Amino acid sequence: MPLPTVEHETHASPTWSVIWLHGLGADGNDFVPIVPELVDPSWPGVRFVFPNAPVRPVTINNGVPMRAWYDIKGIALADKQDAEGIRASIAEVDALIAQENARGVPTSHIVLAGFSQGGAMTLSAGLRHREALAGLLVLSAYLPLHDTIDAERHVANHDTPLFWGHGTADPVVPLALGQQSRERLESLGYRIDWHTYPMAHQVSLPEIHDIKAWLTARFTTA
Repeated sequence: MPLPTVEHETHASPTWSVIWLHGLGADGNDFVPIVPELVDPSWPGVRFVFPNAPVRPVTINNGVPMRAWYDIKGIALADKQDAEGIRASIAEVDALIAQENARGVPTSHIVLAGFSQGGAMTLSAGLRHREALAGLLVLSAYLPLHDTIDAERHVANHDTPLFWGHGTADPVVPLALGQQSRERLESLGYRIDWHTYPMAHQVSLPEIHDIKAWLTARFTTA
């Protein structure tokens, strides 16, 4: 069964979906409050889907169980990566996309979004997905399993619009790690709409305004 979700529909019978993945230790309610700031009257009906990650022990937090898309084993996020957990969560994201398909929303009308660990999963799942998504929205994140992405990525999402926002003072996912990940993808030919903001590990009002404009472009150019 797909993961439990928190959902918000802007109109009855939505024709678009945004699947938004939360960060480590948060849950599906984390980004619900920004929906009113994002929605524009010009948009078609959109279903925002905020899934709850599975609860699992997290090594960096002394093994305390919490909602996490995968384990974090050390301070250096790119080292000792939990490949098994990441791949299991890729399958969970694929199931969420399939659930939206079953509800009448084609993959071409689905935006995959995420913050921090959720943003890392947006890249991991989105770039490997076998059908073209409407867009990838990555916030304060990095690219996990960067050494296998070339072999495992799927051509279907090579040209998918990709928004990436990052704080210049982020102490959790350092800006340098985000930049290295962006450069890795650019070396493979991906075009990234990259934005930085004077903030820490968070989402700011200027970033929300930029996300709104980017989503509006996705919903009106299809």
